[in-house]
Parts: sequence; structure tokens; C-alpha cells
Amino acid sequence: MRPHVDRRQARVLALVRERGTARVAELARELGMSPVTLRRDVEAMAARGEIQRTHGVISRRESDLAGAEPGAACDRTGAGTDTGTGRERGAAGLVIGMVVPTTEYYFADVVRGAREVVEARGARLTVGLTRYLAGEDRTQADRLLSTGADGLLLTPTWRTGTPGPGEGAWTAELPVPTVLVERWAPPGHPAASLDRVASDHADGAARAVRHLAELGHQRIALASRETPTSGRLRTGFEAAVATLGLEPPPAWPAAGAASLAEAEAFARTLDYLCAAVAEGGVTAALIHSDTDAIMLIPRLQARGVRVPEDLAVITYDDEVAELADVPLSAVAPAKREVGARAAGMLLDRLADRAAGREGPRQHLDLLPRLTVRP
Repeated sequence: MRPHVDRRQARVLALVRERGTARVAELARELGMSPVTLRRDVEAMAARGEIQRTHGVISRRESDLAGAEPGAACDRTGAGTDTGTGRERGAAGLVIGMVVPTTEYYFADVVRGAREVVEARGARLTVGLTRYLAGEDRTQADRLLSTGADGLLLTPTWRTGTPGPGEGAWTAELPVPTVLVERWAPPGHPAASLDRVASDHADGAARAVRHLAELGHQRIALASRETPTSGRLRTGFEAAVATLGLEPPPAWPAAGAASLAEAEAFARTLDYLCAAVAEGGVTAALIHSDTDAIMLIPRLQARGVRVPEDLAVITYDDEVAELADVPLSAVAPAKREVGARAAGMLLDRLADRAAGREGPRQHLDLLPRLTVRP
């Protein structure tokens, strides 16, 4: 270990032994240290058995406490805590940080589900927003850590839903337990070692294709602009088309929609669907998202494509599909449950760590639901 790290950790240890307990965030301010740096030091010192760490508070080892009763641990109030049972009790007083692109539309329910579980277990949820700005996810994560977050629910601003080359390794180096939410990391990437809860969008797309095939459609199109969801939708869509022996639809235009302005990308989608029906024999489409579908349908009809007579439509997201003038069938990811399961997984991880346990990492995929509307 480098000498300055030794000195820094020795200073922390001396203060903790002198005071008995100290909050990590307050100690970082007092020492003029980055909270992230101090948390890393605390993790290393706790692993060596020099101190105890519980829910953002560090304390002397029980053997250092004069007259301490063997087996009794100190919580934030100084009361004894049963570390062998009751994860729910261990969550009291925790602060959970959640980094999401927005609290609107899709992520409104994700945040709502997380908040319900966090508050039900006596903890508090704080949120950082990125607005899909590059690099903002790390800025928000560091900000939440600096204000005392004990764990993170993290939705990085990965354009394709997975990290690009050289992207995202920092998520696996965070000093607190972290759960990825609605994001994936491929095997071998450092972030693949994190706990994760996500919607199985590939399964959702396949459900829509299977339903349309059962209605007799043999050539089905997928219309989706480039989003963090679209890659998984495409994977499930193409797999279902191949598995069911359907005719593949016309190829999507070669130019990447990510480089287009929103209006241009929308016009490109409209052109694709019109040509797919008129020239490509397509009779049904899965459209991501609801808002795109609601905007596309009158424009398709204005260009002679009747919905549903010429083109049956299923939307993906099911945020506003039932509010269309003719309610649309839609695939609904379990957004609220994703947030709830992610929060529960993180709180369980924190409780296990406080009790000296470390279970296996988990990757949980929740299957979307297809709602068929007349």
C-alpha cells in the first residue's frame, strides 16, 4: 500500500477509536476527503477487521469497546441489532440513491416502485437525473455518494442499453453496493458482476410477434427508433420471426436513426412502414413506442394505409396505448415491479453485508405482459 494511503487510513482509524462511531459523510467533510475515497478506505479497513461498517456509520471493533457485550452490534442509534434475522429491520435509516434519465414517462413507474419498497422498509430514496447527457450518470452517482447514499440503483446513460467500447467500467468500482436497473452489461464487462434487474424486452417483442402470427399475419415489421430498448426488441423480434418460420420484413433503412433529428427519424419510420405495406407485403407491425404509434397512425391513413385493415398494430411500452382514438394492443414491461425488485435486491444486499454475509450476485429479468385490446 502507498505510504499516504497508510497515513490516511491510520488517521481515520484513530478518530474512530477515539469517538466510538462516526458517519462516513461527516468524517469525509471533517478530513477534507472525497466521500468516494473515504468509502474505499472504509471498505478496505472493514475487510481487514480494523473497524465495523453499518449503514453509512463506522465504529470501533467490538473487541475495542470497553465492556461491550460479545455479539452485540451498534446501529445508528447505538441500540443492539440482531444481525442474524430480519433484513427489514436492518434497512431502517438507510439512504438509497437512484440515478435515472428522467422521472417521466417510462421511468415514472420504475421510480415509484423503488420508492414504495424503500420507504416500506424504513429507508429513504434520493434521486439524481441525467436527462440522457453523456457522463452525467457518473456525476450524479458521485453526488449521491457525497451526500451519504448507502447504496445505488443505477441506470447509466448507455445509448444502446449496454456499455459501448471503453464505457461503464466505473460502475463496478463504486464503493457501495449497486444494482443496475433496466441496463445490461455483456459477459466479461466489469459491470456484468453487478446485481441487475431489467425488463426482458426481447421476450416482449417475441410475445407481440407470436400473437400477430396466431392472427394469421405472415410478414410482420418492427418499427423502432434507436433507443436503449431497441436493440433488445430487435433481438427478440428477429428470433421470433425465425422460430415461427415467418417471412422476414423489408430491411430497415441503412442510415442510423441515432444520427437523425427527431422529426427526420419519425419521417423515416413513416416512409418505411408505407413502403413495407405497399411493396413488401407487411400486414402487421410492432411499433415502439405508444406515442410514435399514435402519431404514425393518422399519417399512415393519410397516405392510404388503413389501420387495422391494411396494417395491424401492436405498440411497445403501454403508457398511453389505450388512450388512442381506437385503443391499441400493447406490450407492457413490468416497470413498477422492476423498480420494486431492484430496491429490494439492494436493501437485501446491504442487510447481508451488515450481517457479514455475501450472497451470489443476481441477474433478474422480468417478462413483459401483452394486453390485447379490441
